[in-house]
Amino acid sequence: MTLTVAARYAAMCLLLLAWSVTALAGPTPTDDQRQAASEVAESLQYGHYADVDLDDDWSKRAFQRLLDVLDDQRAYLLQRDVDNFSDLETSLDDAVKSGALDRVYAFYSHYQDRVEARLQWLVDKVDQGIDYDYTSNERLALDREDSPWAGSEGALDELWNKRLENAALTLSLSDQSPKEIQKTLHDRYANQLNRVRQTNAEDVLVLLMAAVTGTVDPHTEYFSPQQSESFDIQMRLSLEGIGALLQSDGEYVKVSSLVPGGPADKSGALQPADRIVAVGQDEDGDMVNVVGMRLDEVVDLIRGPKGSTVRLDIIPAKAVDVTRTHTIRITRDTVKLEDQAAHSRVEEIQRDGTTHKIGIITVPAFYVDFDAWQAGESDYRSTTRDVAKEIDKLKAQNVEGIVLDLRNDGGGALQEANSMIGLFIDRGPTVQVRDAGGRINLYGDTDAGVAYEGPLAVLVNRLSASASEIFAGAIQDYGRGLVVGSRTFGKGTVQTLTDLSHGQIKLTRAKFYRISGESTQHRGVEPDILFPSLIDPDEIGESALDNALPWDRVRPVQYRLYGEPWRYLEALQDRHEQRIANDPDFVYLEKQAQLSKRLRDQQTSISLNKEQRQREMDAQETEQLALENQRRRALGMEPLDHWTDAREQDETSGNDQAGDDDQAGNDDQSSDNGEEEADDANPTDRAELQETSQILLDYVQLKSNG
Repeated sequence: MTLTVAARYAAMCLLLLAWSVTALAGPTPTDDQRQAASEVAESLQYGHYADVDLDDDWSKRAFQRLLDVLDDQRAYLLQRDVDNFSDLETSLDDAVKSGALDRVYAFYSHYQDRVEARLQWLVDKVDQGIDYDYTSNERLALDREDSPWAGSEGALDELWNKRLENAALTLSLSDQSPKEIQKTLHDRYANQLNRVRQTNAEDVLVLLMAAVTGTVDPHTEYFSPQQSESFDIQMRLSLEGIGALLQSDGEYVKVSSLVPGGPADKSGALQPADRIVAVGQDEDGDMVNVVGMRLDEVVDLIRGPKGSTVRLDIIPAKAVDVTRTHTIRITRDTVKLEDQAAHSRVEEIQRDGTTHKIGIITVPAFYVDFDAWQAGESDYRSTTRDVAKEIDKLKAQNVEGIVLDLRNDGGGALQEANSMIGLFIDRGPTVQVRDAGGRINLYGDTDAGVAYEGPLAVLVNRLSASASEIFAGAIQDYGRGLVVGSRTFGKGTVQTLTDLSHGQIKLTRAKFYRISGESTQHRGVEPDILFPSLIDPDEIGESALDNALPWDRVRPVQYRLYGEPWRYLEALQDRHEQRIANDPDFVYLEKQAQLSKRLRDQQTSISLNKEQRQREMDAQETEQLALENQRRRALGMEPLDHWTDAREQDETSGNDQAGDDDQAGNDDQSSDNGEEEADDANPTDRAELQETSQILLDYVQLKSNG
């Protein structure tokens, strides 16, 4: 052995010794956590709807998923780090099944070392002073998910120099001084560093299980004992919070949907696909940066006592500059059943000198007062019962048709979807549910008679999910009415919650199928008449989720047809297109959808040159403002001076609408009063309702003419 080789051997021994010390210093799995991993593996193999085989092929996918969970933007780990743990590609399955998690925890410990070192590097650089002149011609890629791993520390230094400069530039564009920027960034990175250092063995198990379950489907999840207390990590903050469904989106937490009747929904300030950057308490609490923070920690920050205020720094889904934040305020409250109750009004349409009445029933959720129902109370509240009352009100006003507005209805009680379908059909199947063993249970309406036999339309959008899709699909399959709007969410799976020896697992156990045999999974329900949508299907919806179960079909069941709406679709489509060609709100909706898609496709990077960034922002805002003012002038409204005013007006109309919705949910409220409340609604939402009413009236007239 030469001296050189000996020296290398000694260095290697020292490196291995240092490596082992580092691994031992990090979190190590407890016996409870080992057992939980084994139970999760068993649940996936023997209880999941899909045929799950935890073999080497699965192990490769799970390891890649783990890398994505830890470092999806390829910003901390080096290629050699990944290579040093490449044995997990073929051993992760055995590790999870047996509970032998030491190697996985060692990998996390090394990852944590990388993160801590990088955050300390950032704190040190910020403390040296912020002296960028923002004249660089460099650009920063917005998404590095598909980028290769960096080959050296120097390459990551270069990336983080750009990231740091961008963070400073963003704050500079928000009119912060260099001193303020320095303090903001120091606090941001120091807080992140402090949180990372508090990571414990339980946190590592949650991250590992997120990778394990996420390879199977997006709705199967492991909950630690702490998370089980609040149950849903993508949670509905409906006890004392803002009422939002949240999900992780890389380093960000993103709004998936809003709870109908909740504070966020009423405020109009928060929208699906908005990303949360920071959270502050009351009016003067410090803003806590939540980029890179765990989802459950963000949820804890947003929660709070009823009546208190939470401030959120968000990147709006419709933002022109995806690095510019916008601060909103929401007063926390509880979500009452009355806030989610179905309510109705009458839409009046003038044609050829005649006034036609179309009834509108808004169904925010499929709810039932389970406690009252199980106690045998005869007057318990439910969606079906409330809709039946609204139908009676509308029939008394001699409406020519009824529109059921299921937009933003994320579902709820399956029994309510079944029974509400029964208001419009005289007995029959409503949905098929297939379990992991291939057995199919058929659900349906068993009550004779119908509450309403007249013309019907169902209005849906991308946020109509689960029970809403079952209802819309059944109405479409029976030929009972028209389905109008945009393609629905596509959640056609059923989950159950099972206790483990340590924590719980939410497991996908079954799948929904329409009576026609088609699944609602992944594809959702395709409307008969399509409206343009401002919601990006690549951001929101089942098809936007990694490893979502595929669409398929089963054998259809026998059912009777109540009509043949498809015979009139060509004529309905022609009339619809002629009408919206001159409708300012629909023209705006169509052009805004096209513009949003174009901007998303084009903006793959951002300039680090302040003047260039400002020019790009100004150009896009000018385009957005021109489009908004085109709509406003066509409606006889005053044009806006700035694009940001549009967002503020959206929030104002959301607040105006909230008060009216409270009244509409009251059973003593007359449907006639609904006319005023609708005038304050979001203009594009209002336009969709009006056009759906026009389409339904077209359908009535076409049918009467044969």
